[in-house]
Amino acid sequence: MICEGNEFEELLEEIEELEALDGFKVVFVQNLDAERVGFKKLRKIEKEVGMHLKGEAELVDPDIWFGVMKTNERWVFGKYVRNEAVWLHHVKKPHSYSTALSTRVARAVVNIAAPNPEGIKMIDPCCGIGTVLVEALSMGIDIVGSDRNPLILDGVKENIAHFGYKGDISLKDINDVTDHYDVAVIDLPYNLCSVITNDEQLDMLRSARRFAEKVVIVTLEDVDANIEKAGFEIVDRCEVSKGRFVRQVLVCE
Repeated sequence: MICEGNEFEELLEEIEELEALDGFKVVFVQNLDAERVGFKKLRKIEKEVGMHLKGEAELVDPDIWFGVMKTNERWVFGKYVRNEAVWLHHVKKPHSYSTALSTRVARAVVNIAAPNPEGIKMIDPCCGIGTVLVEALSMGIDIVGSDRNPLILDGVKENIAHFGYKGDISLKDINDVTDHYDVAVIDLPYNLCSVITNDEQLDMLRSARRFAEKVVIVTLEDVDANIEKAGFEIVDRCEVSKGRFVRQVLVCE
């Protein structure tokens, strides 16, 4: 933010005092928490701000973007940076499974697991081909991954390296995890290569209860009873579909 005002006219006065700068473009930023501004009105606001800026505007290929927005009953003006959907670049990985979480869902699950990721230690102890690991690492989260299937670990490491990330990946059963973590993401095994019994599932959840304060579980099955037996409480949940699969995402503490 560069300047602000209680009223739009007050903001314009502040903008007039800024140093001259050529090659700019102004965009009005819609406030998702407020009433949507119509197209004609937002274009008028952009024009007004642009006319009060010293220098030459560049509407086609600007060198710098400015944004103007009304928030909390105040008008604000500053540099505008477009959000880049980094996760879209992760769709094309060297290795993938048809049953793996989609990149979009993996990104959402990581955000659910660590909405405030600073200082968080995370683990994915059933990391599969590493979709969750890639998303967490791209967000700067301190995460480690492990899996008991030795055939996939090279693929996981190659997926991570493909996007320029570095991660700690090991061959390990979830029941052998000894360190402690703030949160774990567990996509419970379900495909033909990872058949587990009800008792094995309960053992996995009990292990997670031992090494993590919070767990986000992704599952195709109803695991509520085992979650309760493991000592967790389900504090939130949702469903996500992928073809004929309907997964549950459970937040447990």
